[in-house]
Amino acid sequence: MSTHVIVLNGGSSSGKSGIVRCLKAVLPRPWINMGVDDLVDRLPPSLLGSGSGISIGQGGEVVLGDEWRALETAWTKGVAAMARAGARVIIDDVFLDGRDGQERLRGHLEGLDVLWVGVRCDPEVAAGREIARGDRAAGMAALQAETVHAGVVYDVEVDTTHAETLDCARAIARHVR
Repeated sequence: MSTHVIVLNGGSSSGKSGIVRCLKAVLPRPWINMGVDDLVDRLPPSLLGSGSGISIGQGGEVVLGDEWRALETAWTKGVAAMARAGARVIIDDVFLDGRDGQERLRGHLEGLDVLWVGVRCDPEVAAGREIARGDRAAGMAALQAETVHAGVVYDVEVDTTHAETLDCARAIARHVR
C-alpha cells in the first residue's frame, strides 16, 4: 500500500510550512497540501475572534467554539475525500488538544495509509521565529511547542531547532511508501 496522506503536527512557528514546501519538491510524485491555516483563512469574519469560531487570547492561547468544530469536521472530511479520490495530500495541522486532535483526524482518514509526523522545535527557538514572522500572537509558539504533542503517536519525528528544513523533509520522505 502506498502513502495517501502525510500529517504534520507541530506548534506555531515550528517549521511545518517550510517542510511542506520541501516535501513537495523532494517527493517523486505530485502532492498537494492543506493546512489548518487554510481553513482559518477561509472562515467568515463573524467566526474570527468569536466564542463560536476561533479566537486568540492575549497570551497566544487559541480557543475553539462549536461552529469551528463543525467546519473543521466538514473540511477534514473533504480533505479525506480528496485523498480517497487519488490525490496525495500533506496536512499541516496543530493538534491543540494533543491526542484527542489526532484521534479526530484519524477517524476521518480511516482506510487511508497515513504517515504521522511530529514536527518539534525548542519553545525558545519557536518564539524567536514567531517574533520574526510578525503575524502570530505573542506567546502562541511557546504555548504550543510541547502541548500539541501530548499523547500523540508518530511514525516519524523531526526537530527543526537545529536541523535544516530540507533535511527534515528528506527524513520524512524516506518513510513515504
